[in-house]
Amino acid sequence: MPPRKLTPEAVVDAALVVADRQGIEGLTMRGLARELGVEAMSLYHHYAGKELLLDAMADRVYSEIALPDPAGPWRHELLRRSRSVREVLHRHPWALPLMESRRAPGPANLAYHDANIACLRTAGFDAALVAHAYAVIDAFVYGFVLQEATLPFDSGEEAAAFVHEESLAAALAAYPNMGWFVEQVVLVPGYSFAREFESGLELVLDGIEARHKVDSP
Repeated sequence: MPPRKLTPEAVVDAALVVADRQGIEGLTMRGLARELGVEAMSLYHHYAGKELLLDAMADRVYSEIALPDPAGPWRHELLRRSRSVREVLHRHPWALPLMESRRAPGPANLAYHDANIACLRTAGFDAALVAHAYAVIDAFVYGFVLQEATLPFDSGEEAAAFVHEESLAAALAAYPNMGWFVEQVVLVPGYSFAREFESGLELVLDGIEARHKVDSP
């Protein structure tokens, strides 16, 4: 079998596989070379160091997000785009800290931000409201994904088991509002934290829409 042709795209493909499996901390140039079946020095022909590879990986993640269409209704488009961001970050949970931290954003990164800004500008948002709306939507989506990734339970059944643990159940007795929330929300059949994404995002968009109506002539 001829040796696998190494390209920048193939390196990023393999890097994403490693990061998805082991986390970004588990990604090294030497380990990636083993994954590809090449010598580590071969990687440096395409990426002179790990930081450049991380730039390319972040850009690839951005490329997987469905961009909002400025020609469509802004609310629908940003709702669709926000769902896509969440889905992509579920596939690549290591990527969230990289999303806005790269000092050399690539074309997919820039296209993503440009499309979001275009969507709001086309809808008639002024500069201040574009900044406010964009920031609060991303703060909600990124924050929600982070909470999902760090909660000590995944399902409603696991949440119920968690709050029924002896030490936590005893502690909740001293906090009546927490106890009320557990009874009225967490222990109600069908509860899951994941379902709060859609309703929370709608609340954010409601607030932005109300502010836009006030600011519009």
